[in-house]
Order: sequence, then structure tokens, then C-alpha cells
Amino acid sequence: MTERALVEKALSVRENAYAPYSRFQVGAALLAADGTVYLGCNVESAAFGAGQCAERGAVSAAVAAGRGPGDFAMLAVAGGGLEFCVPCGVCRQLLYEFAPHLPVLCANEAGGFIRKTLDELLPSAFGGFPGGKETK
Repeated sequence: MTERALVEKALSVRENAYAPYSRFQVGAALLAADGTVYLGCNVESAAFGAGQCAERGAVSAAVAAGRGPGDFAMLAVAGGGLEFCVPCGVCRQLLYEFAPHLPVLCANEAGGFIRKTLDELLPSAFGGFPGGKETK
């Protein structure tokens, strides 16, 4: 799958986000090593801590399908506006535990994107990768 195609999937699922409080819709497309794509979108709640980010939604979908550390090849995250959408700190930590060197495509609503790695987005990370085979 091309980077552009993965970004398009994140942009598409972004439309399903439930964001009545922030009005900031986010979509995520998590590519597994075998080509399967897991999607997530942010879901907010009046009890703010009960909401979930798009990236964690995609990881949850992948784990529910039997995926684990070492299974992920790339992530695309798309938000609103012209700034590139990057995962929040909580999402960065969760993703790091599954794929510390994961390429992350940070997109805006126009479809432009930049490529980062979790190493760049989460320097001096802790823990992570308790099992599986690490890929770079």
C-alpha cells in the first residue's frame, strides 16, 4: 500500500469521528505488515477521560483481531485544518509499545502529509516492545 493510499484511508474514516466538544475530527489508518489496514477515529465524551483518540481506536481494532507487537508497518493520522496532525503523547506511548520505529504519516485535511517515526515523535521513550519481533 502506498503512503498516499494510507493517508486517504485516514482522511476517509476521519469523517466518522464523534467530536461534538472539540469539533476536531481525527482519523487513523494502521497498516499491518501483511497489508491489512485497521481504522480508528476519535470518539469524545462529556466525561473527557472516557473518550478515545483515533490512533488508539485503530490499535484496539488491530489487537481485537489478534495483532500484537511487531505486526505494524505504518500509521497515517489525519486531522482538520492545514497543520499536520501528530499523535498525542498517550497515543505515542501506546504505539511505541507495539512498534518503536513505526513510520507515522502526519496529514492535514487537504491530504498533505509529513513522515516521522515514533523515535522522532517520542524521544527518550520508556518501556515497550515486550514481545514479538521488532522491525525497522
